This record gives sequence, C-alpha cells and structure tokens, in this order.
Amino acid sequence: MIEIPNGWRDYVLLDAGDGEKLELWGKVKVIRPDPQAFWPQSYKWEKPDMHYHRSASGGGSWEYLSKNVPETWGVNYRGMKFKIRPTGFKHMGLFPEQAIGWRWIGEKVKNSTKTPRILNLFAYTGGATVAAIKNGADVTHVDASKGMNAWAKENIHLSGLSKSKHRVLTDDVLKFVQRECRRGNKYDGVIMDPPVFGRGPGGELWKLDEKLFDLVRACSDLLSHEPLFFAINAYTAGFSPYAFSNVLSLGLSKKLQGTTSVGEIGIEAKSGVVLPCGVYARWEP
Repeated sequence: MIEIPNGWRDYVLLDAGDGEKLELWGKVKVIRPDPQAFWPQSYKWEKPDMHYHRSASGGGSWEYLSKNVPETWGVNYRGMKFKIRPTGFKHMGLFPEQAIGWRWIGEKVKNSTKTPRILNLFAYTGGATVAAIKNGADVTHVDASKGMNAWAKENIHLSGLSKSKHRVLTDDVLKFVQRECRRGNKYDGVIMDPPVFGRGPGGELWKLDEKLFDLVRACSDLLSHEPLFFAINAYTAGFSPYAFSNVLSLGLSKKLQGTTSVGEIGIEAKSGVVLPCGVYARWEP
C-alpha cells in the first residue's frame, strides 16, 4: 500500500502521464519529466508556465512559457515555509511526498520526554530538518553541497526557527559520522536520504549499493542508549524497500533491538492517478 501525504495547499499534482507530471507550485504551473509516469495523460494539458525538457546528451533545461515566473517563491506546509527555485537538474528544491516522513519524524520528536538530538544526513534543503526543529529537536544537518546547505538555512529562517538548536554542516557524510564516533557524540535519531551516486565536497565517491550498509553500521555507534528512530528515505527506482529494511535490520541488529517497517510513498493527482515517488525503511525500538 502506498502512503500519500495530506495537508498540502500550496502544492498540487494535477496529472501525470507520458513520462511527465503537471504540477502547481503555489501559482506556478510546471511540467517536469518523471519516468514512473509511463501511462497516458488523463487529459490534454494546458500550456504551463515552465517546462523542463531532457537533453538527448544528458541533463536538460527549462523552457519559460510565461513572464510571470519569479526567480524564487515560497510554499507553506503546516506552519513550515520553504523556498522554491527551479534547478538545472529539474528539481524545485522540495519533494512534497516527503511530508509523510516529516509528520512521522515530528511526532517522534514531539512525544519524546527530552530534547532529542537528531542527525540528518544527505539533508538537501532541509525539509526533515525543519520538521524536526519545529517539533523541538536539536538537529545536526549534514550535506556535501554548500549551495543546498545555504538553501536549508533559508528554509529554517523562513520557518521562524533560526534561534532554535541546530547546526548546518558541509561535509562528506561517512567521514563526518566516523569523526563523530571517535568524538563519542551520540544522537537519539538518524535520518538519511542517500542518492544512488554522488560525490562529497572533496570528491569522495558515493555509490549506494557499495556504501550504504557501512554508513548504517557506523551510524549505529552514534545512537544513544534510548534512541527514538532510524529512518532511510530513497527515490531509487529499482531498489525494493525491503532492501533498505535488510540494511537497517542487519546494520543495527547486533547493538539494538526493535522493529523495522517499510513502505512506498507517492502523490495522488487531482485527476485521480497515483504517482509513485519513493520508498522508506524505518527502525524504532
């Protein structure tokens, strides 16, 4: 069963099909590629404000079809505010389906009897970071991109959380975790959203199928005596959520007892189709 977030007002998936999706980000209508949408479109789409076209040689570019598209704008979700800006990689700086994870993380933090320390790895523009801070966590946000971290700081500020406990760090995640282990630092929860392939700020190579288990095993040494959760999110078509569940179960089993749950997340379009968007695996005591 696929989980679908509710509560969005500033984001709407209008339809998906023929390898693309038609979205509303605030008042801006956008068409972007999506390989999951290999069924026909439900109706003939009107001209959007922006359309991302893939290039045959790789990558792609935006076609602006309206003069009314601002350079950046904002969207709100349950008291959290995020800056939206089209990037050269077709992304808009936010993944609306991740609201499923934000709410789950928020509840875990809010129900804690202390101020939990949360580590967010591959943290991007900070959706989960903002959710955790908003609900009372002390968050360490780590990403290899200075640009994404600057964006995350803007989102924290826009959400009125600049004075809350947090730190935003540019680092290779595995090296950072290894240093934290040597320092003896502990966290009550870990969030990670690993890419299939990437490079750290020093050119460090990341391949999910080769590095993820070692990272989870290293993170297990960072968990406190009474941890709240360990959550992995992934957008990787081709990897079952049970693969991530196995990584969690085996990576944590020697030190911690608990249960692991898995699932799919997606967005339901206004036209009625459901677009698959990713998978998750979560451990909790």
